[in-house]
Amino acid sequence: MLGNREVFRKYTDEATFGRIRDMETVSEMWANCIAEYAGAPAVQDPERVWTFAEIEEKAAVFRTVLQKAGLAKGDRVGLLFPNVLEFVPVYLAVVTSGMTAMILPPHLDETAVFGVTMKYQLKAVVYHPVFEEKTGFAATHGAKAVFLPAMTEETEKTPILADVTAADPALIMFTGGTTGKSKGALLSNGAVMQGTVNGCYGIKEIFGQRYILTLPLFHVFGLIRNLMTSLYTGSTLFFCQNNKDMFRDIAVFRPTVLVTVPALAEMALTLSKKFGRNMLGPDMKTIISGAAAVPPYLVTEYDKLGIVLLPGYGLTESANLVSGNPENLKHPESVGYLFPNQEAKIVDGELWLRGRNMLEEYVGEEERAYEDGWFKTGDLARFDEEGLLYITGRIKEIIVLPTGENVSPAELEAKFNELTCIQDSQVFEALNEAGDHILALEVVPRLTELAGVENVAEFVKEACRKVNETFPPHLRVSRITVRDTDFKLTPSMKIERYKTVQ
Repeated sequence: MLGNREVFRKYTDEATFGRIRDMETVSEMWANCIAEYAGAPAVQDPERVWTFAEIEEKAAVFRTVLQKAGLAKGDRVGLLFPNVLEFVPVYLAVVTSGMTAMILPPHLDETAVFGVTMKYQLKAVVYHPVFEEKTGFAATHGAKAVFLPAMTEETEKTPILADVTAADPALIMFTGGTTGKSKGALLSNGAVMQGTVNGCYGIKEIFGQRYILTLPLFHVFGLIRNLMTSLYTGSTLFFCQNNKDMFRDIAVFRPTVLVTVPALAEMALTLSKKFGRNMLGPDMKTIISGAAAVPPYLVTEYDKLGIVLLPGYGLTESANLVSGNPENLKHPESVGYLFPNQEAKIVDGELWLRGRNMLEEYVGEEERAYEDGWFKTGDLARFDEEGLLYITGRIKEIIVLPTGENVSPAELEAKFNELTCIQDSQVFEALNEAGDHILALEVVPRLTELAGVENVAEFVKEACRKVNETFPPHLRVSRITVRDTDFKLTPSMKIERYKTVQ
């Protein structure tokens, strides 16, 4: 299956579609942004607004800092920042200098910062002042890197001079990959730009929008789809300093686009129903949701509020964006059409990918990223006759029953999650009273849909039983439990699966 740009043409007007064009490098994109949007607001927080020109002023200064520190094209530079405006000019300075930016998660402790600096042979680490203690440990324990504070007294400015090509590396992003072990995925300039441009397809209005950032920038979804696509489209990105203040910030900033995970979209919808108004503000038009399975319920309920929620699919290894679903109301359970310049195939139920957006390698790892030129995602998937992609589970989550039957819990969960009374579900392997292995189901009820129901647990169980009866006998769950608390979530806001038989 080949990705096709033309599939997305009908979802926007011709003038807008014509503005969506491929670029070779981050430097080319950023030079275009400066020329086209110089005086427009690019990023802001509750106290400050920086235009595209002002970001470039700061980036130009930091290019000088990097050069005077002895750094050159091809060097790897770690960035240790919270979600703050200062990240943007430093990140752009590094990448437009032809260097490779490695985005370090802020929660790394001081020994992890030291270890990462050594393992990935970082020539420098640029840090926000709040992390000075962490970098100080690495500096005094033999890390062979220059440690540079983000704040500088330097005034000399260096323009974008590096001769960078699409093949040159731009980013190293942490990922669990297909094995669960944390690794550094190396993305070229071409891959980063393909992911950035992919974020524009299938959306009616994409240029000159107002985004809000609630996702972490060390996550590829936050960096590529939230920050990079916002910059590329001349939009303004509001940095939410604390997600607890998200709705307050939304009320003030009035964003038009939200890039988020399903759990946060669910929370916003629940509050909107509870308080009788749209908690995402009067100007919100589009929600881009991914990183976990998107319940069809969210698509249809947001449509009632006049908001288009678009499910999608991506990986760190694919510069985030593989597919997006502009047919959200017709096929809400799909993650959409493949984006351009990539190819996919299904091998033994698993999705394999290759294309311009894919990683180069896992840095410093023996694990090979490719098999015969294809990246094996570890995701179970299928395409329908219209070319729409559906993710049906993870290979590593497959449950093998004593009968030898293979069960994808995500595929069963998707059916239960179609019930409007179900917010989340988990299918897992358990033992019954006789010690036999069975399939069990736990569900979190969606209480906003159950107002007036006297016995919520029994109502939900009965709804689940009816779905369960539609499955073949070997796929039916034998135990249904209605929870009164949410499932524990992983840092990427996915449900944390039980690791042992319950």
